[in-house]
Amino acid sequence: MDKMSRRRFLTSAAGGALAVRLGATPLGLPIGSQLWPHRAALKQDFPGVLKQLAGVGVRDIEMCSPIGYADFAALARGADVRKAIADHGLTCVSSHFSMRELRQSHEQSIAWAHDAGITQMITASLGAGTNPTLDDVKRAADEYNRIAEASAKAGIQQGLHNEGFETSTVDGKRTYDILFGLLDPKLVKFQFQMSTIAQGFDAVEYFTKYPGRFFSMHLQDWNASTRATTALGKGGIDWKKTFAAAKTAGVKNYYVELDFEATKESVAYLQALAV
Repeated sequence: MDKMSRRRFLTSAAGGALAVRLGATPLGLPIGSQLWPHRAALKQDFPGVLKQLAGVGVRDIEMCSPIGYADFAALARGADVRKAIADHGLTCVSSHFSMRELRQSHEQSIAWAHDAGITQMITASLGAGTNPTLDDVKRAADEYNRIAEASAKAGIQQGLHNEGFETSTVDGKRTYDILFGLLDPKLVKFQFQMSTIAQGFDAVEYFTKYPGRFFSMHLQDWNASTRATTALGKGGIDWKKTFAAAKTAGVKNYYVELDFEATKESVAYLQALAV
């Protein structure tokens, strides 16, 4: 090895080691955790859950609304939630909201989001059944566009997850794909649920097909042999390829959605993943 090659090698190695020590992460974004898997502990000790997650390297969290999710009901004071999160050195801009509450108490949900510092309101599913007609899909999309327009006026970006209804089919087409054509790209961004690989939904395919339409991901790895979710790096998903495509898709947040031990393993994996 000549002197210049050796110098480049040492510089690269040193830079890589420094990146690991500083907690380098995919896309240069903080590693997040969705709090849903931790809801039982959260009901007993919200600050304790935050401390535990921060201790393993989580830097960003995603909430569930206390209005629409009974397990989060104790967190109804958005300002207190915001303070507790900040006190543990964490950030939080995203939360899930049920379709029922968005229909019945949207203004209240927006008010809580503002108090908690939330700027992204996501619903897990539009919930129009698992065997919809095309008219059902159109009605669901029209309703969600109206909800998203109201959120936008309040300075909040509406988002859509992909579970249940979204994974159904209509006339041989995936409902999810139809929704990309019906939902306003400015008003509604998408959050990809990695575990839907179990139903044939490939993140790289969607991120490449719909550039700029996504802003978020829920992370789980998938073991095809056991047909179960697992910690990142323990399954068959190509995470380097996934994150490369996520950049094209416009992803700005990603959240590990697993129990605590699997979250701990996943955070360590992400900290060591060079993308």
